[in-house]
Amino acid sequence: MPISRRSLLAFTPAAAVAAAARPGFAAAPAGPASGPEFAPRTLGKPGAKVKVIEYFSLTCPHCADFSMHTFPEVKKKLIDTGIVFYVFRDFPLDKIALEAAEVARALPASEYEPFVSALFASQDRWAFAPGVNYTEELWKLAALAGLGRAAFDAALKDKALGQFILAEQRKAMTKYKVDATPSFILVGPKGPHKVAGEMSFTAFDGLVNQAMA
Repeated sequence: MPISRRSLLAFTPAAAVAAAARPGFAAAPAGPASGPEFAPRTLGKPGAKVKVIEYFSLTCPHCADFSMHTFPEVKKKLIDTGIVFYVFRDFPLDKIALEAAEVARALPASEYEPFVSALFASQDRWAFAPGVNYTEELWKLAALAGLGRAAFDAALKDKALGQFILAEQRKAMTKYKVDATPSFILVGPKGPHKVAGEMSFTAFDGLVNQAMA
């Protein structure tokens, strides 16, 4: 059954963690996860003046709006210029978003941001279209990004990867009190500061300037 925007926006983060976990998931493995799919997904220089952590759900319309209308300018004017080091963190609001996040992480790290941007740009088609088979729509997009079908299927069956994503989500709820998407943690000289909601580039740039002060 396709998910609607109305039902999606009614999700609470705590309920999302429970709803996203598929039956049969084992407990998260002990110790740090290893493998390229578990590596941080980032853009920019680690030594930048401000670190920004974005928590997003691939089925969040507000996250899609930010990705399409604000992030390109953020990348051009703040990330590419060395002002911001950007960290992407999954915060899936439902099972569909969790599976999309798993597929995104199955791609090489260099392909992660372009693929996530493509998912947001086509969100209405693969996540919200009436009667859509979202798995097959995800597969079409993943194939265009160069992911083979075997690797695609393996990502969806990877219990360790799913648990890793959900564990990171729970950590965000505990450490930063993230309770909405998109949420941004700006880390500057004064320490971390959380802001939630989509915003214009002007507003985002203002927050970065405040974080540098």
